[in-house]
Amino acid sequence: MNSRADWNAFKLNKQLLDAVADAGFATPTEIQEKCMPLISGGQQVIGIAQTGTGKTAAYILPLLLKLRYAQGTEARALILVPTKELVVQVAEHTRALAKYTDLRVVEIYGGVGPKTQIEKIEAGLDLLIATPGRFLEIYQRNALPVKQIKMLVLDEADKMMDMGFMPQLRKIFEVIPPKRQNILFSATFPQKVERLAAEFLDFPVRLK
Repeated sequence: MNSRADWNAFKLNKQLLDAVADAGFATPTEIQEKCMPLISGGQQVIGIAQTGTGKTAAYILPLLLKLRYAQGTEARALILVPTKELVVQVAEHTRALAKYTDLRVVEIYGGVGPKTQIEKIEAGLDLLIATPGRFLEIYQRNALPVKQIKMLVLDEADKMMDMGFMPQLRKIFEVIPPKRQNILFSATFPQKVERLAAEFLDFPVRLK
């Protein structure tokens, strides 16, 4: 089963195509087909998709493609998710897809002391995966440079709203560069998520 032809449509480089093949992704899912070209093209996107639809790869592959290779020491892309479990899951997924690149992925979350996480940030990174609380905690210690962040993904936005993360998210939007590509994923699209999207996305394309 040669699925490369399907994935080639997204102009992925060889490193990413090899990783996709290793991950055993046969053909792109609907959300991947719809999202990837838009995200690669720099568009702001709202994706409404359940877990298990391949949505994580739908935003990670274009991010990795845009980051291309390790550069500098500061994060250029930020993925925010509501829980430690999700941070770990997304980080595993990202590392699997980035394994043939030299991109550096760091994950930060609460429940453990920040010391080791700060050391990893200081060692240099390209992509940061974080819970909003831990992101702010490390930022407020002046241990998290944010000036290079050009892409922001909010995943499981409905869960974030249910967990009351809006005040933290607002603070994060204030401290990271305003000129950036924003991407939001949510399983459902209640009013709270709609308000969040209206607040930080400019002219997004909404995909269901």
